[in-house]
Amino acid sequence: MDPRLKSSLLWGLVGGLAFLVLLQGYELVSAERVAWLVKLAVAALVVVGATGVSYVYQFGVPADAPKGKR
Repeated sequence: MDPRLKSSLLWGLVGGLAFLVLLQGYELVSAERVAWLVKLAVAALVVVGATGVSYVYQFGVPADAPKGKR
């Protein structure tokens, strides 16, 4: 497996698990409860989003990019 892809997938997993931990903390301190299907759906979206962002920006924004596009 390509190291860049592997790293991005791992960062995506970290993002999804971090979201679930934060949601668990929210449920512990409040009376609100979130359905487990909603939790998993949003966590999956976070995993996909974090994977994509970390893949694109793994090596940072190019130094010669226009200032408004950084």
